[in-house]
Order: sequence, then structure tokens, then C-alpha cells
Amino acid sequence: MRAQPVSIVGAGLAGPLLALLLARRGFTVTVYERRRDPRAGTVEAGRSINLALAARGIRALEHAGIMDRVRPLMILMRGRMVHELGAPPALLPYGQRPHEVIYSVGRGALNRLLIEEAARQPRVTFHFERSWAGLRGMPAAQRGTHPELQGAPAAPVIAADGAGSAVRASLVERGLIRAREDPLDHDYKELPIPPASMPTVAARHALEPEALHVWPRRGFMLIALPNTDGSFTATLFLPREGLRSFASLQTERDVQDFFTTEFPDAVPLIPDLPRQFREHPQGRLGTVHAAPWHSGGGVLLLGDAAHAIVPFHGQGMNAAFEDCIALDALLDRHESWESLFAAFEAERRPNAEAIAEMAIENYGEMRERVLDPQFLRQKSWALELERRFPDRFIPRYSMVMFHPEISYTEALRRGAVQQQILDALDERAATAAAKMETLDLELARRLILAQL
Repeated sequence: MRAQPVSIVGAGLAGPLLALLLARRGFTVTVYERRRDPRAGTVEAGRSINLALAARGIRALEHAGIMDRVRPLMILMRGRMVHELGAPPALLPYGQRPHEVIYSVGRGALNRLLIEEAARQPRVTFHFERSWAGLRGMPAAQRGTHPELQGAPAAPVIAADGAGSAVRASLVERGLIRAREDPLDHDYKELPIPPASMPTVAARHALEPEALHVWPRRGFMLIALPNTDGSFTATLFLPREGLRSFASLQTERDVQDFFTTEFPDAVPLIPDLPRQFREHPQGRLGTVHAAPWHSGGGVLLLGDAAHAIVPFHGQGMNAAFEDCIALDALLDRHESWESLFAAFEAERRPNAEAIAEMAIENYGEMRERVLDPQFLRQKSWALELERRFPDRFIPRYSMVMFHPEISYTEALRRGAVQQQILDALDERAATAAAKMETLDLELARRLILAQL
């Protein structure tokens, strides 16, 4: 297999990381990217500015040996700072141990770093502003090369070209795979929050920097992630149509009134809000389902190209990075690209489906359930049960974000069992004298030992 050059389509995040891993194994890799070289410019408009880096992504970067270079790009976030209307902001910690945190990282800076690290490898070559069209998913001898790509190797091809993958579309067009996108009926728009105008030595951010800020409003929400320059990137998630929707915000007065009513403490932080709202692109969200992910040993879809998800669990990049190290590990056990690609899909597809489901559910949690007393009570109980039964009870969010040794599929399965236990405890508490506040530890112990 090492005698065959590998083509990677897409120089976003997963593509360069995979190129680096393959080159260190002795493969010759060529990466093709339709955009300009991001080392010479800014990130393409419409692509999210901030990303959440968690344990799975960190493990992949450590595996690649580049984590030390990534660390200066990261800002620690200890939890969600919830901005409820008419109440002071309150921090909901992500976990209860010092390492149970996630990090905000700028997409552009991370993208440039990954390309730089991959380009250091003598076996890796990048071609920018080069589209890949006409892939047929056929054996190399039959497919040939596209005329735009002079001298490009024909196979194997690994497509890491994102949710709007041109390679996936080409394979669908030729009937080699099936694919669909389940669009979310909510869109998003990013708005900048600049550094504090009069920063102190200890605080140049306009908001608490060690938190992901969220303004939950049940049917929609605003969030803000910190940047290393003291700014925040705020993102509004709002229905596309309806009474409270992007479609209803037609004039500058509409925008100003909407934000003043729903996010009054955020309005002073966003300069020239109506103009920013008008000028910034409105992005779409959805979940990509493709089957199969490969066409023989010629083409493989990886990362968002195979399984793009909505961003509400902060796992899109982390799952794509996990794809890269999974493929790298499988190389040791396969002697053909076709068997490798099939094994990769068999291992990763159930996990991709599990995190897609959990990401959708987490949107409801972020915009609505964080306001529910029952949710907050059960979250507190879950942390207490984790303290008392650490080898058996781990909150589902923690399994996803802080335990890369636990697969997404296992996190989904165990999370469902744990939710049943919490509901049973809640039902018992409702009949107790203390009403809805008493955690029955003996019942919890019996349920946990029996079911987990």
C-alpha cells in the first residue's frame, strides 16, 4: 500500500492532520483544496470562527505530536455561563474535576497550524485553488486523472472536503453511494464582541473569559466563545421562519428591538449591531447521512464529508480528528485499501450516528433545558452519583467530552440507562417528605449496581 501515493481532497482541519499521520508512516500524500491557501489570507466567510476542542480532539493532536504548538491557540472554558432574562449570569461547570474543561480555538489559526505541520513533511504536497471534479470512484486504471490536476495520482482518494463535499456529490451523481442531508430548521449568524474598551491587567475580555456564554430562550439562543485576542465570537441560533425568526428580522429596527428584548446585556457588547447583523452571512445547519462511505478501495469519505453534524455538542472537529487516528490505527491490520476502508466504516459509522443524535439533543438542552429546575436538579444528582460511584456512573456529557476511551455509541447507550435511573430517583423524590429535593442514595446504589 505504501507504494501507492494517496490523494486527500480538502485542506480544512481533518485533511492536513491525516496527511501528517500518513506521511509519518511513509506514504506520499498530495492534498487538494479549492480555497486559497489560508496561510495567506482569512478563513472563508460563512465558516464558523470558533470551535470547541475537547479530549477526543486533544488525543488526536497528541498522537500527531503537535499538541504543544496548538496549546497557545486555546482558551480554557470551565462551563456554561447561563444568561437568563432577569437574573445574574450563573456558571454551570462542565464537570467536577480540574481537567474536565473544554477549549475555544480559532478555526483559522488551527487550520494554518495544521497545514504548516503537514507541509513540513517532505512526503506531503499541497495544491490550493484546485477543485477536484469528476471523481468516478472506479479503480485507478479506469478513472484516470482530472485535467485540472496535472500529474495528480488517481487513487486512492480520501475525501475530507467537509459537509458540502464535492467528492460525495460526485459519487452520488454516479450512483456509487447514497446521501441525504437532514436540514435543521434553525440557521445561525456570527457577530463579534470586541475586547473590553477599558481592560484591566487581569481582564481584557468584556465577559468572563473562562466560559462558553449562552443566552437560552427556549426556542432559540445566543452563545459566545472567547478568543485569544480578548474578543468573543457570538453566534445567534434562530428559526429560519416564523414569528421569532431570521425571516422576521427585516429592518434595522427589527434587529435592534429583538436583541434589546431578548439579550439586553449583550446589546452593549456588539458595536453597530444592526449593520453587523445585515452584513454577516446567515449559515445553514444540518446532518449528513451517506452510505456507504467508500467506493471499493478507490475513494473514502472521512469527517464531515461522511457524517457532518450540527454543532451543539462541540464534537464535529473532535469526531473528524478521531476518524483520522482510527484510520491510522487500522493501517496496521490491513493489506489493501478496500479492506481498510470497509473496516474504517464499520468501526466509525455507529459512532457517527450516535454523536449526530446526541448533538441534536444537546441543542434542546442548551436553549431550553438549562432553564428547567428538574434538569438542574438531575444534573446536580448526576455529579453526586459520579462522586460516589465513579467507576459506574459518568454523566453522558462527561463521557462524550472528557472520556475518549468511551465510544460515542457506548456514551449514548449508558447515558440512556443513567437517565432512566435519574428519572426513577426523581419519581421517588416527588413522593418524599422533602418533595423533589431528596436524593435517595440507597435506591440509587441498587439501581446503579443492577444496571450499570
